[in-house]
Amino acid sequence: MSALLLDTHVLLWWRGDYRRISVRAREAIADPGHVLFFSAASIWEMAIKHAAGKLKMPADVLDTFEQRGFTELRMSSRQGLIAGALPPHHGDPFDRMLVAQAQSEKLTLVTNDARIAAYDVPVLW
Repeated sequence: MSALLLDTHVLLWWRGDYRRISVRAREAIADPGHVLFFSAASIWEMAIKHAAGKLKMPADVLDTFEQRGFTELRMSSRQGLIAGALPPHHGDPFDRMLVAQAQSEKLTLVTNDARIAAYDVPVLW
């Protein structure tokens, strides 16, 4: 059994327009043999974009992810240190935290962000 951490855009697409997700990633997400995680960093990112008027975020977003079988991955101080020490391949602090979480928890990161592949982390797309 492997564990997958979904990038923020993948979470949003899975909730709404799942056809934007690659077939390979969709099949992996739908596979009951995979444990699925969403990061508190993704929820934070969504909330910031929602407050800025850049994203429509439903009030039941957490319930929806949990009902679909996703488990919340909280952020730790250690992961914050890892994220801060990563090479500057990616400037987005939310993506850097996702990389740090995937590294520290031994997760595969589901993303279509090519810059993330520059880090030492398994990526699925």
